[in-house]
Amino acid sequence: MTFRKHNEGGWGQTLVSGAIGLIYFAPVFWMVLTAFKTRQDALAIPPKLFFTPTLENFRAVFFDTTSSGELVATDAWLYFVNSAFIAGASVLLALILGTLAAYAFSRYPLRGNDTYLFIILTTRMLPPIVVIIPIFLLFRLTGLSGTYIGIILLYTSFNLPFSIWMMKSFFDDLDREVEDSARMDGSSDWAVFRRIVLPQVAAGLAATMVFALILTWNEFIFALLLTGTESRTVPVALASTVGGSVGVEWGKLSAMITLFLIPVVIVTFVLQNQLLRGVTFGTIRR
Repeated sequence: MTFRKHNEGGWGQTLVSGAIGLIYFAPVFWMVLTAFKTRQDALAIPPKLFFTPTLENFRAVFFDTTSSGELVATDAWLYFVNSAFIAGASVLLALILGTLAAYAFSRYPLRGNDTYLFIILTTRMLPPIVVIIPIFLLFRLTGLSGTYIGIILLYTSFNLPFSIWMMKSFFDDLDREVEDSARMDGSSDWAVFRRIVLPQVAAGLAATMVFALILTWNEFIFALLLTGTESRTVPVALASTVGGSVGVEWGKLSAMITLFLIPVVIVTFVLQNQLLRGVTFGTIRR
């Protein structure tokens, strides 16, 4: 009897969770549907749930039709490549530097270690809009405005405090006896870190990478003000598609957003097992 009650409660919680999930996912689902609609279907009143799908919006994202009927590539190719390159490079740099710093804070604490960590954390407490003016002036003075190096370094500096705090919590939960045994056997600190410690925090690396990637991939304010024509990212390009003489092209905009979501969804799906272990690391003791 006890098992049956527990089972019924589990099904009830599952249904409620599923209903809440559908409510939150409904806007995304509708956006994906709009990406496959013609302009008439997208603006139809009442809204159409059943329609004849088309790939015209996805073609319009990457190709324009000239007056002679020829297809010409748009700048969307460049925007997607820029987003992938800038996000990938900045997250990788932040993960490498943050992991090394976190291990140092965890295993070789300095006097006032907590103070240093708090100072690092305070850099993430300020809203980005507060520091946009000094950063904008700094970029102009140093010539980094509109360059790949400038925006990558900026995103790296923003992701670095998050990476340090995340990875330090994983290192603190590891058993140090294995590391001490390896050192007694003659292994260097670098060998212990690379061969023993890193494999144990692979889930933490995955979780940190996913969260940092999402923050960087969706960033808009700094990308709008500090990137140029050649280094523009997709969020800035999305904003430029709103308006114009023909109004908002909802189908094309939805298609571009759908394509923009795919890389993050793929990365999260591939790393879902490591991500789950990462966010629950240290909560269950064996």
